[in-house]
Amino acid sequence: MLRRLALAAHIGLLAIGALALACITIWAISPVGRVLPAGWELMNADSAFCVLFSAASMYLIEQRKSAAMRRAALVFAGVVALLAGAVLLEYYFAVHLGVDLLTLSKQASTGLLSPRLSLKAASGFELLSLFTLLLETRQRLATMIADFLTFLLLLLVLVAVSEYLFGAMPVFGLANGSGTSPLTLFCLFLLAQVAVFRSARQGVFSILLGSGIGSRIARMFSPILLVMPFLREAGRANLMSVHRLPAVFATAILASLTAVISVILLLVITWRINGMERQIHNLSLLDELTGLHNLRGFSLLAEQALRLAQRSKAPFSVLFIDLDNLKQINDMHGHGAGSAALSETAEILRTTFRETDVLGRIGGDEFAVAAQFSDAAIGVATQRLREACERGNRELERRVALSFCVGQVTSGPGENSSLEDLLAKADAAMYEEKQRKKTGRK
Repeated sequence: MLRRLALAAHIGLLAIGALALACITIWAISPVGRVLPAGWELMNADSAFCVLFSAASMYLIEQRKSAAMRRAALVFAGVVALLAGAVLLEYYFAVHLGVDLLTLSKQASTGLLSPRLSLKAASGFELLSLFTLLLETRQRLATMIADFLTFLLLLLVLVAVSEYLFGAMPVFGLANGSGTSPLTLFCLFLLAQVAVFRSARQGVFSILLGSGIGSRIARMFSPILLVMPFLREAGRANLMSVHRLPAVFATAILASLTAVISVILLLVITWRINGMERQIHNLSLLDELTGLHNLRGFSLLAEQALRLAQRSKAPFSVLFIDLDNLKQINDMHGHGAGSAALSETAEILRTTFRETDVLGRIGGDEFAVAAQFSDAAIGVATQRLREACERGNRELERRVALSFCVGQVTSGPGENSSLEDLLAKADAAMYEEKQRKKTGRK
């Protein structure tokens, strides 16, 4: 993801630089303007230079092949900071510093646009240059400041783009009072996206690139949350333009609709979180091959079942099952046959025992069952288990016949045996059966 985003950022910066160069060429060589699309002249030269230097500084700051490139990036960022800062001083203190004399900005004003940087554009370029100057610093405080500047930049760009769209689109019915050209806004928007990507590699925006639950939810719902307010305003403008609904009623409809959508989003987010938590829980407690509980899951649930049996003075039994000749199956027929034997053994256990019984694969070829069985009942269950195995060998025509050794132990009512003790005794009983099998073959 980082590589793809880095490539997209580099392509975007190159496109921004080419666009700024084209605008500068228009102002420097008037005949060129006749062969370019109408409207390109709306980005004045001050804006074009700031766009070009900002794109160059953000591109070069990533090129760590030479110190000269990094120094050039800092110089470009510094020039933008000085130029934008001087324009801001002119706006706030109503002075004329002759900043437009440093560029080709002696051109006449076009429509509502000023021949110098607008206030919003100057503020955006100032934030971009300060952000770029902080990219080289790896200190935590500098990273936090860069994140704060990125948030301010995003807010400023959203305000500027929204102002232009609200004025340019007839659906809103507002006059366009923006003093910033659409090309400048477009370049600022792309530069802001690059700044977010740069910040995402080590700052707070890194949550967007993560693989955890929070990152997935952030990537899923961030676009929705960003678009919702603008859709609401578009709906309000449409309702008001109909002239059939009172303003109060239109506001009530949109406020209620926004509240309902917000609740729906909250429910979807909660549903996603719960689903992912269940997946994580299952991955941590289930054996991936057989679908039974792994050792951790078996121990956790069997321990709870044992405590419940002891409190209710009920008998509790544990089976220890060892699949025969798994190593030989793997050596002779491959690991696929061994995995199939383990899966088939797990299926036999599932069909033999109840859903409330705790089943687990607790080792490579070892399985266990824990449940409230009396000594007689666990003997009957063991016999059913053996019969199911033999029936499967006959009916399913398995390539490798399944067989296993079983050890069982029962804790009577009133006994306080631990799960570890019961498993150890059942393991010992299983080992005795295994030895009897070997003796019988001999």
